[in-house]
Amino acid sequence: MYSILKIKKTNFLSFFCLIGLSFAMDISELSYCGIDFQVKKNGFSDVNYILIHGDEETARMLLSEHIKKNKGKAFFIKSKEREVVFGPTKVDPNRIFSRTGARKALKKFRPHWDHKELTKLLEKLDESRNIFLFNIFPSEGGLLIALHNNFRGYSVKDELTNSQLHSIKKDKNPRDFIICTDLKDYQKLKKGPYNVVLQNIIDEDNNGSLSWPALENGVRYVNIETRLGWLSQQRKMLKFVESSLRK
Repeated sequence: MYSILKIKKTNFLSFFCLIGLSFAMDISELSYCGIDFQVKKNGFSDVNYILIHGDEETARMLLSEHIKKNKGKAFFIKSKEREVVFGPTKVDPNRIFSRTGARKALKKFRPHWDHKELTKLLEKLDESRNIFLFNIFPSEGGLLIALHNNFRGYSVKDELTNSQLHSIKKDKNPRDFIICTDLKDYQKLKKGPYNVVLQNIIDEDNNGSLSWPALENGVRYVNIETRLGWLSQQRKMLKFVESSLRK
């Protein structure tokens, strides 16, 4: 088990939040406090994949085709929207993997909260987060690959201030890039033709994205980000990542 990830003693609230939880590896559904995921498993591998934004259809298409041909376990959020309903508001599901990030996410669409109500929702996430992470993280030394698409101008330039190292290719579109959290992985990936950044220092004031608990727990995490609709480009990048990093 990872040295930092400490699964708290599960209480009844955790069970309500994690519908379908099973410690067997061949689960078909998983829920993080009512945010539902479909799980597709193909054989045994130390590589897991996740699609966490429902409106990123290019990434969904690629992961669906990829898991049919390659061993591993893939987690698909069931929602088709970017934000999902959570309590009396909605949140970005990739902003609730830390208490700091979750607080910001919950206030995005509902800035004014009753203190007790907000605290209750934050505690609900806290109590269930580690069990969800336990299920999606690969075996020790394995790789977690997230697939994302952008369509609002977001690019690798937005990640440079949060990065310790970067390799920017002048001939590549800045909206197609790779984020990794492991130095050895970065050293391999930077030799390739794609934009790559390394983020391997924990930020206490982080945004709550999945990369932060992965980093905290020593999980090798890679995010492959491309423009929405650029399926062939993301397919090439995924192939490159796997050929470079699979053991």
